[in-house]
Amino acid sequence: MKRLLLAVGLLCIAVPAHSLSRYNTPGLTCERIQTILKTEGAAILRFPSARNAQLILYDIYVANPVFCQSGDIARSATIPSSDNRRCRVRLCQPYTSGGDR
Repeated sequence: MKRLLLAVGLLCIAVPAHSLSRYNTPGLTCERIQTILKTEGAAILRFPSARNAQLILYDIYVANPVFCQSGDIARSATIPSSDNRRCRVRLCQPYTSGGDR
């Protein structure tokens, strides 16, 4: 019984306290995307694939590394916005000591 309570307690700690907002970036300017990330800290950003517009890509993008999970680091990335095909953002990715991306 104690193990069950401990497991439930640890699970509650591991679950994020809030849900992330979702945004479609083609309808937002790059400045608006930057403002959203600065204000909310992290958000799910969705956009069509450059190779296949029918395919929607998405990931969690962050304002700074503080919003990444343990073992992840914030790397620079670009996503399309309404006014910039290469809007600069940060993406959490697993840390690798070899330096590969």
